[in-house]
Amino acid sequence: MADLHATEKIWMNGEFVDWKDATVHVGVHGLHYGSGVFEGIRAYETPKGTAIFRLDDHLQRLHDSARLIRMTIPYSVAELSKASLELVAVNRVPSCYVRPIAFYGYGSLGVPPRDNPVYVAIMCWPWGAYLGEEGMTRGVRVKISSWVRMPSNVVPHTSKACGLYLNSMLAVQDAALGGYDEAILLTEKGYVADCSGENVFVVKDGVIYTPPLETGILHGITRQSLIEVAGSLGYEVKRENLVRSDLYLADEMFMTGTAAEVTPVREIDDYLIGDPGPVTLALQRAYLDIVQGRDERWEHWLEYVTPVPAEA
Repeated sequence: MADLHATEKIWMNGEFVDWKDATVHVGVHGLHYGSGVFEGIRAYETPKGTAIFRLDDHLQRLHDSARLIRMTIPYSVAELSKASLELVAVNRVPSCYVRPIAFYGYGSLGVPPRDNPVYVAIMCWPWGAYLGEEGMTRGVRVKISSWVRMPSNVVPHTSKACGLYLNSMLAVQDAALGGYDEAILLTEKGYVADCSGENVFVVKDGVIYTPPLETGILHGITRQSLIEVAGSLGYEVKRENLVRSDLYLADEMFMTGTAAEVTPVREIDDYLIGDPGPVTLALQRAYLDIVQGRDERWEHWLEYVTPVPAEA
């Protein structure tokens, strides 16, 4: 699950610091107002060594997220990419989750950040299946939340902004209290948006459907990857508005995200969908083959880590 497991180093504002020393003042702007952006990235152990999946795409999205909240990150995509690869190498974790974050730091505590510096950090730690190993194999139980996905003209959903995730947190907490694994949020108009941290796909009569970006969902990198992979396997993928009954009547359903990877859904609002179906299993298998370096056709999505020599 999502528990943090301390590694040796964290990259922070251009330097490697010990895990326990990567701290900030309680007065940082980002803590009080959620004025930050972040990314979730995975590194996998492959036959050629550790590789990070779509690293530069994630870091470009980090920059794009920052621009949308009028923040300038003081490190380029290339600099953050180099730092991420070095961090995974220094910590000697062959498979891990990588979390870059940029936020307004200590200075003014008015709502506008004014001259507050932008702090940037990158963490990495071992992290298994986000929704559990059983969830990956048998599927998870989800609930449609009473909390509505915030519209994109309230906050820009294209930005993976820290404060935006309060909406997700409320939804998934309520779902967990009811005994469910995850929550799905609807838009104000009743269309399916996404989960607390994943994009949604359904399969009906062999066709794959997913909500369009106009619903205010995050531009998921795993989502886009799966759309491309599904097309290469001969599946038709349609980006269409979905309502809750489309989920209840789906032949198959799954969620995608960096943390969740490709997680099947077996039940929604106590409507049984059943065991993972053939389309879900084919896409899950294809995705894991790609990220774990077993499919050379997609190797351009992998950035390999150069190991740090063992100490004498």
